[in-house]
Amino acid sequence: MFNSSLLIANPWLIWYSMIKVTRLNGTEYYINPHQIECMEVRPDTTLVMLSGKSHIVREEVDDVMGKIEAYYRRICPPVMQE
Repeated sequence: MFNSSLLIANPWLIWYSMIKVTRLNGTEYYINPHQIECMEVRPDTTLVMLSGKSHIVREEVDDVMGKIEAYYRRICPPVMQE
């Protein structure tokens, strides 16, 4: 089981293990990019998670894809920089 107090003690882990997105009301939050099943534009960007839950975000699809790419560059630098 994941210990959420670890994130409180080490807030950099949120940045390192997730991507930051913005709700339509302006609230920023973090999502695990490994859990995104697909993205849809209807007309707002909708992230559909593996659980079936959907998140509507302000970012454009290309922006979310850029954040996911940057995330993978952080966790697998040798593979992504070839």
